[in-house]
Amino acid sequence: MKIFEYMEKYDYEQVVFCHDEASGLKAIIAIHDTTLGPALGGTRMWTYETEEMAIEDALRLARGMTYKAAAAGLNLGGGKTVLIGNPKTDKSEALFRALGRYVESLNGRYITAEDVGTTEADMNYIHMETEYVTGVSVEYGSSGNPSPMTALGCFRGLQAAAKAAFGSDDVSGKTVAVQGVGNVGYYLCKHLHEAGAKLIVTDINQESIDRVVREFGAEVVAPNDIFGVQCDIFAPCALGAIINDETIPQLKCKVIAGSSNNQLREERHGDLIHEMGIYYAPDYVINAGGLINVAVELEGYNENLARKKVENIYNIISTIFDISKRDNIPTYKAADRMAEDRINQLKNTRSNFLKTERSLLSK
Repeated sequence: MKIFEYMEKYDYEQVVFCHDEASGLKAIIAIHDTTLGPALGGTRMWTYETEEMAIEDALRLARGMTYKAAAAGLNLGGGKTVLIGNPKTDKSEALFRALGRYVESLNGRYITAEDVGTTEADMNYIHMETEYVTGVSVEYGSSGNPSPMTALGCFRGLQAAAKAAFGSDDVSGKTVAVQGVGNVGYYLCKHLHEAGAKLIVTDINQESIDRVVREFGAEVVAPNDIFGVQCDIFAPCALGAIINDETIPQLKCKVIAGSSNNQLREERHGDLIHEMGIYYAPDYVINAGGLINVAVELEGYNENLARKKVENIYNIISTIFDISKRDNIPTYKAADRMAEDRINQLKNTRSNFLKTERSLLSK
């Protein structure tokens, strides 16, 4: 990877390489864009095959966070930390405190949080070195498990997609196929069940399956069969890249609306489902409830305010469908356009202000 070429292509601001020999720290902090506010993005710990793969993942994820925050209407930018190591064997207090010192050195340009491979306890160690971290224990001011808020936003976004597809956001009597019923998927099933939807579910964890069958009367199918079930709405809440050349021909749904990240394997798959008349709720918008919740946490947590902002995902998804219809473009492009427009408007405003300020100073 030619890192500066990549940064120039996608307009990244900063990449920080973090190393601490004593603790074994090897991490990359990527800051994509801080036009709207400080970059926010979690710390992901993973056993990458190569350092290049770790760098690429950090860059890709940071850019995704910029779009997610912008589309959600938040005054935050996009960033991400990738920590190279085995989350089962390589963790230590020293490791995360060393990372915390690097986060602190950025003076608020970047705020980190929990992500794949890291936990609340890890964030507590980072918190010992910096205030620029969320997802810490409740006693430090955290709002706790973000899954219920993520699921609430997903449910409201699903309702907006249903209204676009069926003319009503009432999902009672609708069949919803949910792929993955872990933390977020479980709470989404709860909302759907209470709203009168029929559930068809799958998961690789039998305990999770047993729970939604027992509590919500869900029907169960094998993991590979979920794509082809006859349903009104398909809700992917597990793996990414599940909308691809193999699965698209199997789909028998009118709506795709779920919480998993990076659902489209390639952008062209978004074009394909658009041509098929499937209403797709872009993943980084519909699953932004957790991020919105964290944004409220940064200002002093108020649950009622957080819930109100998360429920606004309904209106954001509705706007995306309006743009898609108006401009005759797939919804993933409509979401990107909405996010980019917001960022560019503020960039232009700041640019004009600086020009005026320089002009006045030169007189």
